[in-house]
Amino acid sequence: MKTLKARLNKELKNAYLLEGDDLYLFDKAFSMIKKACNLSMEEFNFVQFDDDNFVVDKFLDSTQVLPLIDSKRLVLIKNVTKATNSDLKKISNYLSSPVASTIIVIYDFYNKFNLLKNEMEFVDCKRFDPQTAQAVIVAEFAKRGKQISQDALVTFYDYSNGYLTKAMNEIDKIVYFDKENTLITKQTIEQCVVKENEFVVYELTEALGKRDVDKAISLAQKLAKEQGVMALVNNHFRRMFFVSISDKNDEELAKDFAIKEYAVKKIRQMCKNFSKMQLKKIFALIDEIDYKIKSGQMLSENAFNYLILKILYI
Repeated sequence: MKTLKARLNKELKNAYLLEGDDLYLFDKAFSMIKKACNLSMEEFNFVQFDDDNFVVDKFLDSTQVLPLIDSKRLVLIKNVTKATNSDLKKISNYLSSPVASTIIVIYDFYNKFNLLKNEMEFVDCKRFDPQTAQAVIVAEFAKRGKQISQDALVTFYDYSNGYLTKAMNEIDKIVYFDKENTLITKQTIEQCVVKENEFVVYELTEALGKRDVDKAISLAQKLAKEQGVMALVNNHFRRMFFVSISDKNDEELAKDFAIKEYAVKKIRQMCKNFSKMQLKKIFALIDEIDYKIKSGQMLSENAFNYLILKILYI
């Protein structure tokens, strides 16, 4: 993502594959590619496919249409989840000899088109490192005539868990919370911003490790209302277990988990509140609960609270 502008200035490729976990970066990358296409007749020269209208043959037919007045035609596949191996094979065949005037962009948030990665120009839309993400946040506040203190910036980044998608959705709300003051403080962030679930999981993990029962139960009650939280917590503790027993460095583990090194560092820090034996027992507990849910011995809505209470006394 960081090199995309330079690559576009050098050469506009026929096909781009966008993968990652931060939708703001997907949109930013697409905006840059679209600008490079220099479309003046967008209503004729831009077409989008999603899960509602994606049919591979219709998509391929759209790539054959020559642009009207403009020199390029832009075709977007956006977060399609139902692409089959047969679909990918047909697209791969097209990519071996693409139409010169057609530019394809694939938003692949769900990694359904990963097999085409080596046949397309790849754009990594994973979360930025903390320094880069925080610089983007500072710049966005500056555009609105605001400054943000360093402790407020770190808190905002943490609450957003590094997702610029989350941060951008919160910025206008923060700016209008106190129009009179130009400086955004940590107190303002704490009052305005709803914490990203992953960050709350980090807080919960810390509370569990320190045996802070009241805080752990309070955080668990907040998370229990969120969809998919059981999988989020399970995945988090599994990573903690593997980090605790692995001899690999942060860079290697980041590649294994497909996450940033910063995230591995945070996980390693959290492991300090648990022994390897405790993490091994939690790992086994997660597998046990998963089996009980699938076998009908435990209701999924009860599983999360059961897991938290068991971890507190492991």
